[in-house]
Amino acid sequence: MTQTPKTTTTVANNSNSTGFGFTAGSELLNGRLAMIGFLAAVSIELFTGKGFLHFWGIL
Repeated sequence: MTQTPKTTTTVANNSNSTGFGFTAGSELLNGRLAMIGFLAAVSIELFTGKGFLHFWGIL
């Protein structure tokens, strides 16, 4: 019986160790929040007949 040599591979970790900055998780969350905000703005315009800025009284 022959033993095969064990090989090890290292995986490079590209994420920031502090969790801040342009990490994959933060970009995913940012994209999801942007989609929710856009959907909210479109919903306000559809239901009230006013634009987002008119709804809040800015214009």
